[in-house]
Amino acid sequence: MRSTHRRRATATGALIAAAAMLSVGFQAGTASAHPDDSASTAAVKAQAVRNPGALPVSLTPSQRAELIRQATATTATTAKALGLGAQEKLVVHDVAKDQDGTVHTRYERTYQGLPVLGGDLMVDTAAGKTKGVIKANTAQLQGVSTAAPSNAPAAAATQALKAAKAAGSKADKADSARKVIWMVKGAPTLAYETVVGGLQDDGTPNQLHVITDAKTGAKLHQWQGIETGVGNTRYSGQVTLGTSQSGSSYTLNDTGRGGHKTYNLNHGTSGTGSLFTQSTDTWGDGTNANAATAGADAAYGAAETWDFYKNVFGRSGIRGDGVAAYSRVHYGNSYVNAFWDDSCFCMTYGDGSGNNDPLTALDVAGHEMSHGVTAATAGLEYADESGGLNEATSDIMGTSVEFYANNSSDPGDYLIGEKIDINGDGTPLRYMDKPSKDGGSADSWYSGVGNLDVHYSSGPANHWFYLASEGSGAKVINGVSYNSPTSDGLPVTGIGRDKAQLIWYKALSTKFNSSTDYAGARAGTIAAATELYGANSAEVNNITDAWAAINVGARHGGGTDPGGKVFENSASVAIPDYPGNAINDPVTVSGITGNAPSALKVGVKITHTYIGDLQIDLVAPNGKSFRLQNSSSDSTANMDKTFTVNASSVAANGVWKLKVQDKGRYDTGTVTDFKLSF
Repeated sequence: MRSTHRRRATATGALIAAAAMLSVGFQAGTASAHPDDSASTAAVKAQAVRNPGALPVSLTPSQRAELIRQATATTATTAKALGLGAQEKLVVHDVAKDQDGTVHTRYERTYQGLPVLGGDLMVDTAAGKTKGVIKANTAQLQGVSTAAPSNAPAAAATQALKAAKAAGSKADKADSARKVIWMVKGAPTLAYETVVGGLQDDGTPNQLHVITDAKTGAKLHQWQGIETGVGNTRYSGQVTLGTSQSGSSYTLNDTGRGGHKTYNLNHGTSGTGSLFTQSTDTWGDGTNANAATAGADAAYGAAETWDFYKNVFGRSGIRGDGVAAYSRVHYGNSYVNAFWDDSCFCMTYGDGSGNNDPLTALDVAGHEMSHGVTAATAGLEYADESGGLNEATSDIMGTSVEFYANNSSDPGDYLIGEKIDINGDGTPLRYMDKPSKDGGSADSWYSGVGNLDVHYSSGPANHWFYLASEGSGAKVINGVSYNSPTSDGLPVTGIGRDKAQLIWYKALSTKFNSSTDYAGARAGTIAAATELYGANSAEVNNITDAWAAINVGARHGGGTDPGGKVFENSASVAIPDYPGNAINDPVTVSGITGNAPSALKVGVKITHTYIGDLQIDLVAPNGKSFRLQNSSSDSTANMDKTFTVNASSVAANGVWKLKVQDKGRYDTGTVTDFKLSF
């Protein structure tokens, strides 16, 4: 799964896998692929939540459609109540409901008819009254001119083609372009979103989205609409799937799960190929020579993923609308990848090197289809820290699907891509207990983690999920040995995977948005756990400690002294409200030999009514800047946090500054303490 960037409109994804199934027999109709759905249905109840009202309602497609209809009918009233400008309109994106009646409605925005990328927001209501509002960006949409220079579209296309060429595409023209308002970060900007298609250099379809400033022609951002990866369920054993019968023919059409269909591309790279059809209801023989073996694997993975979301979270399909995606196998020749694409709402699998190891796999299906769930809910921007959280969500849910399936041929584990020898030495693609074992992923958060490829910046969140589920230290689970460290050297007690996955899903569906970063993910999961299990519960305390163990926030009840020689400025400095200038709070360091450490501790205390408004940087004596926090949708008040920065390239002595700028109107605050610990 090696890709660049994605936004929710074109969610796609993959997990590297090689797969071949043993002879697989399937029953026609709607037979379940899961060995014991009744037990799975009770999974949430078995978690003994303190507040069952905070659990999600299992909405039927018609109930969900009615809630969307009701929300759509009142968008103008909602926009006015939120204080949006006359040029802004709301468009309903998704809706969820809790058992206590709370409705969570997600909206996209338009401004003078233009899509506002990064303008998404969520409104929580109960008994007709607003309980809360979460915005991806709190900046005001006012006074933005929508007039662009006449050469802006051509300039945007040039930038997009240049970026696509750098990524390996041979396309000579853009597929589409549209004028938008870009406000994923900072103030709203008139821009063009240009999409370049064709193929990437490894044969993966290309959907490169490039954002260009409409007035200056400068490239602001880019992301890849196709997400790719590796996963493996090479032998899933003999399982039962839903198929359909018409006369004397059977098809891989699972009508009991929204009509999921599995197609054979027969080495093509476009369209759907042909629906798997045969005269018997036994699919595949466990060999790659039989094309239906890969089809059976793909159908099984899709069925388990559908059942997991429905029976554990009450979610009917990827979008929650009861409609299935579809799967395509045998894509291209020797294509070593698989991907999810929101534009076709489908999964696609290659056959691996030499067409010998189809990448159809259970954890692939769980991972990639979860990209679709993320797109339908939080829409986590596929870049920076939110991109890492997007990838981690798919790893978390793909792992959860694997455990849920309870397949004796492939027991659940916290390894990603463990069944395919993609590295050539028998090692998996990723490790959740210690992500850095893959040679690229980060174990813990640091200020530059968002600059990594999203498949590596996902490491801290994967690590959090393992720690929250199982705890730290050495242990053996389903025959696999793990030994999970913590960044602060203190132990973590796990709450169990069922609780951890429920908390993550509730945060994803009701707390996260397109710009959520690691700090926001911490706040969202703590809020979700508090609603489910109560404030100061063992569950809340333990997941809080798991975040501290990957260097995001303090442990419950307070943090620990980072130690070393401390330089501190405890004078209060007021932070001007947006659009005021940044403040620079100084600390003078002296008496330190050589450069600063690779794990410089930066303690920050700020009182503020909306901490997500703030963009925070550490500025070294030589002017080098280290981003500590991007402005985000974190609506919590106040900050008491220790950041870790790799400042080993900078001389220690001199004046260091904490640079803080308010990026959103109305909320105000003060820096009350800034310290550096060497």
